[in-house]
Amino acid sequence: MLGPVILAASRSDAMRRAVSAAPVTRPVVDRFIAGESIEQMTPVLTELAERGLQVTLDVLGEDITDPAEARAARDAYLRLVEALAPLDLGPRAEMSVKLSSFGQALPGGHDLALANVTAVVEAAAAIGTTVTLDAEDHTTLDSMLAIHAELRTRFPETGAVVQSYLFRTEEDCRALAAAGSRVRLVKGAYKEPGSVAYLDKGDVDRAYVRCLRILMDGTGYPMVGTHDPRLVAIAQDLAQRAGRKPDEYEFQMLYGIREAEQVRLAAEGHRMRVYVAYGTDWYGYFMRRLAERPANLAFFLRSLVSRG
Repeated sequence: MLGPVILAASRSDAMRRAVSAAPVTRPVVDRFIAGESIEQMTPVLTELAERGLQVTLDVLGEDITDPAEARAARDAYLRLVEALAPLDLGPRAEMSVKLSSFGQALPGGHDLALANVTAVVEAAAAIGTTVTLDAEDHTTLDSMLAIHAELRTRFPETGAVVQSYLFRTEEDCRALAAAGSRVRLVKGAYKEPGSVAYLDKGDVDRAYVRCLRILMDGTGYPMVGTHDPRLVAIAQDLAQRAGRKPDEYEFQMLYGIREAEQVRLAAEGHRMRVYVAYGTDWYGYFMRRLAERPANLAFFLRSLVSRG
């Protein structure tokens, strides 16, 4: 049960300072983070595109304390759009945003986040791509889904993320699995109480399959966010049973995890999108990657031992 401990550490300033200062941290972080700037990230994006992989790009940053920081986060995405425009990748390079980075948790944060993300979605649409709204902890979801619904009135391809470990997600999937929708299904990576979420891994996996079946049987576009080989195989089977063609859904995996599998799926004709995060505020994202999979934590600990 190390996952909850790591998730708690992801909110600790003391742990942030200790992990950031450890000599081994940088090489391990580089496995999951594609650089701290657009200039460092762009070669990674180009390499992935050359391998037949699509991407969704996340400018890291969540702990926003005032509207000026939220506007700065918006501007970072607008600079990303400017950098993507000459690459002419269209929807092969979309963007993922956390509304917390756009000020959602501040007083009046719903309207502030809506205004900031709308500017980014407008800019993305102008270069032929789109934006997906990432899910965060359960207290933010009603606001996120309301903003998603508002954005889809003008930009119907705006995506949303749902998390199978939450009890509410099956119903959310039923509401979202409509024509033109884009829905990324993940297991979930935030510390949640047992009153709102499944805590047992088996329960989370079974909920994932139930949610995935709803999305595959619907009329939207499912985005299957998993590294689990069993769930990848189940997704393929459900897609086939639902009569979906390979271009009517896609797989999504994180940068730095199961890279050979990503290439294999793309080579077999599947749409395979890699979640590529970059930026200086990497700590929270990095700790959630460790919490999600024991293999990630083992990789980090082996690095600590070998460097020691």
